[in-house]
Amino acid sequence: MTETSGKAALGYIGLGNMGAPMATRLLDWPGGLVVCDARPEALESFTTAGATAAETPAAVAAQTTVISVTVLDDAQVRDVVAGPDGILTTARPGTVVAIHSTISDTTAVDLAQTCSEYGVLLVDAPISGGASGAQQGRLAVMIGGSEEAFATVREPFECWAELIVHAGEVGAGTRMKLARNLLHFASFTAAMEASRLAEAAGLDIRTLGKVVRHTDAITGGAGAIMLRKSTATLDESDPWFSILGHVRNLGEKDLSLALDLGGRLNLDLPLASLALTGLGPGLGVGSGVHAEHEAKEHS
Repeated sequence: MTETSGKAALGYIGLGNMGAPMATRLLDWPGGLVVCDARPEALESFTTAGATAAETPAAVAAQTTVISVTVLDDAQVRDVVAGPDGILTTARPGTVVAIHSTISDTTAVDLAQTCSEYGVLLVDAPISGGASGAQQGRLAVMIGGSEEAFATVREPFECWAELIVHAGEVGAGTRMKLARNLLHFASFTAAMEASRLAEAAGLDIRTLGKVVRHTDAITGGAGAIMLRKSTATLDESDPWFSILGHVRNLGEKDLSLALDLGGRLNLDLPLASLALTGLGPGLGVGSGVHAEHEAKEHS
C-alpha cells in the first residue's frame, strides 16, 4: 500500500457493528485503507470497494501509520496491539494507534507506555452515538492522548465523527466515556422506574416513550443541565444559583408528586426518592422545601 496525495494510509481493525460503518466512511481516504477482521466474510465488501485486506494486525501496521481498533474488550485490545501478531511487531515510529473500544482507562495507560517504547503513539478514543450514529457519520469521539497524536487523527476521524473532543492525556477519553455511559444507563434505569409508575397508573408506556423522546429532542435531555465548569456548591450571589434553584424547585415539586402517586399505587420508586434528596445538592444549590419536608417525614 502506497500513500498518495500526502495523506497517510489508514488501517482499521475490527469490522463489527460499529467498526464496519466507521471504516466504510474511510474507503475514499486518499492515502488508502487497509482492513483486518477475524471473520473473512467481514472483509469482502471492503476489498470489493478498493480497500486492502490484511490477515493480522501486524500486516496492517506494516502498511499504515494511523490505525483504528474497534474490538470487543481489554484482552482483545491488548492482543491486537501487543500480541504475537500485534501492531507493535511491525509498526514504524510515529505510528498512531487509536483504540475505539470501551476499555479500562488503566489498560489504555499501560498500552500507551508499551507503545512509547517502540516510538508509537496510542490514543484512547472511545465513541458515543451507537450504530445509527456510525451509519450517519455523526458519532462523538473522546480522545485521550498527546497534542501530536490528536492532531494526527483529527482529519481522518472527521470522516465518521460529528463531534471530536480532546479530553486530555491518555486515559482521559475513556474516563469521559465512562462518565457519559454512567448517565446513559442510569437514565435507562430511571426510564424503567417511570414506566412502572405509568403502567401502575393504567397508562400506555409506549405513548409515554413517545412523549419522552419528543421533549428530550427539544430540551436536550439530561445533557442540557451540564453547562457549569464545576460541581462545587454555589454561592447565592452566583448567577447560576437562581437558575439552578429554579430547576431544583420544579424538580422537587414534580418528584414529590410522582412519589405521592407511587405511594397511592403501593409502588416503590427508589430512584425518585434518591433524586428528590439529591437533586438540589447535586445542582450545587442545596435542598429545597420539598426535599426538606421529605427528610423530616422519614426522620
